[in-house]
Amino acid sequence: MKSLLKKITDKIYYLPAEEETDRPILAAVVGENKTLLIDAGNSAAHANLFLAELNKMGLPRPDFVVLTHWHWDHIFGLDAIDALSIANQKTQEKIAELKTYEWTEVALDQRVSDKIEIPFCAEMMKKEYENLTDIKIVSADIIFNKKITIDLGGVSCIIENIGGDHAADSNLIYVEEEKIIFLGDCLAPDLYADKWTYTIAKLIPMLARIESYDFEINVESHWKPVRRKEFLSEARDLRQIAKLVKNKEKDIEMIKAELAKKLNRKLTADDHEMIKYFLNGLE
Repeated sequence: MKSLLKKITDKIYYLPAEEETDRPILAAVVGENKTLLIDAGNSAAHANLFLAELNKMGLPRPDFVVLTHWHWDHIFGLDAIDALSIANQKTQEKIAELKTYEWTEVALDQRVSDKIEIPFCAEMMKKEYENLTDIKIVSADIIFNKKITIDLGGVSCIIENIGGDHAADSNLIYVEEEKIIFLGDCLAPDLYADKWTYTIAKLIPMLARIESYDFEINVESHWKPVRRKEFLSEARDLRQIAKLVKNKEKDIEMIKAELAKKLNRKLTADDHEMIKYFLNGLE
């Protein structure tokens, strides 16, 4: 039977994202001595599917699993993975907070009402779990602050906390020898703000930090692997929007007109969304 896993290089494999219940990409970096997984998935079912696919491909079971950030779809499968888990201190603190919550539909709906949780995540949790009481949240085993390097034998992973609007604890994972970088959701806006938001002060320095790594392929958790050229094009557009928004503040029609001129093309739906997110960040 054909595996669901996709191969990026001889050392890196991934399970594609699924929109139906907001499952992110899960990836495995296979070294000569150790194997590291990137993210634990949004449930035990998601994690177990990934482990089964690794086994089907004859790949080793994991020794480590690193969390890109604290959001539910990246950590709720951790209990199902028999490996040492790695998280930065900010992620560990958010996990500790999540462990204090009651996981029932009534309690979850109340957190949405109290604006602790957002409707989208609550909806996806209910789709992923037949019974929310099955959720088991566990803390990470290995905690770091800014950066840590994991040597897997012949291949190493640099894990760096780079923050951003989406989550302050967001990590990138750079697989040095393979020139592949995993960005989790760090390029996404802040979904927990009253309005989805980008802030210039957070996003622009983060883009520069990502670009400082010598990568050939970039992987975002809810997308697919893309070449560096595509990332640089996206980063250039984000910088252009940020500059226009900063200079023109809330004159949205002027921003749109100038951006279309700068990019020498018609604006896409994504462009309009990015403009809105940056404008929200000014409020």
